Amino acid sequence: MSVLSKPYFHNEEAAFAYLEAVIWGDDKVCPHCGGVDRITKVKANPAKRIRLGLWRCGDCKKQFTVKVGTVFEHMRLPLHKALQAVYLVTSSKKGISAHQLHRTLEITYKSAWFLLHRIREAMRDGDFTPMGSNGGTVEVDETFIGRKKGMPKKRAFHHKMKVLALVDRESGKARTMVVDDVKAETLMPLVIANVEREARIMTDEHSGYRDAGKWFAAHGTTSHGRGEYVNLEDRSIHSNTVEGYFSIFKRGMKGVYQHCGEDHLHRYLAEYEFRYNNREKLGVNDTQRAGNALRGIVGKRLTYGGPVAAN
Repeated sequence: MSVLSKPYFHNEEAAFAYLEAVIWGDDKVCPHCGGVDRITKVKANPAKRIRLGLWRCGDCKKQFTVKVGTVFEHMRLPLHKALQAVYLVTSSKKGISAHQLHRTLEITYKSAWFLLHRIREAMRDGDFTPMGSNGGTVEVDETFIGRKKGMPKKRAFHHKMKVLALVDRESGKARTMVVDDVKAETLMPLVIANVEREARIMTDEHSGYRDAGKWFAAHGTTSHGRGEYVNLEDRSIHSNTVEGYFSIFKRGMKGVYQHCGEDHLHRYLAEYEFRYNNREKLGVNDTQRAGNALRGIVGKRLTYGGPVAAN
């Protein structure tokens, strides 16, 4: 037996029952009118084209499944295969490629690629609560990856895509975002919006953070250019945690995905951020992590052309 031997990974009826338990619990809700009192199960009947997982609302008289109003709405793949994909993506530390998923699940590459983006959309947190509360420490750094479309390759980083990351040492959680450039006027407003004023900020010597001390309780720096990665007088002054986060991100992007277009980078960031924020060290195992990702499917839609608000 293995984790993937569970019934909801192989049986469509069990898959719907599992997802209903994760999303609804004991209280089923009509996604059309919000009704909760007169929800009845519609018995599946393939001969009459009555599909599995169908419910009927006695208030608005409409039918629905647990997939309505989520990133899985109008998904043509069997639900049990989607649940397998969620588990594989969330339990793989550095990700799983669309080609690997298409071979493992025996679906087309196009379906695997789109399913991965649906899952990444579900992983997107949307929590903008400022980090570093109660005088905590937040590490801030930026990195460069890939190549911007149409930009000629140069020796420096100007042709690459730019990513800003913040890691809260106390909570152990990260927050990442795509940025247009690494100038102070771009970086500092984002740092100020995402970090509490009483926090301590840790950065490298990049000039984009030179005024951080004016906005926060303290600003510690190390000079990576001089080979300094920890301040020898105060060993709490370093940005090694956020550098470690970037190492996981880059190993996955280069070793698993290999290429990422600028239009989709924010979703790849959401994927790595989600796994980092739901890792074993923070008390989240593989099964719980998959459940957390499934709870994130609600209220989101993703069409093949891009995200839209859920109905």
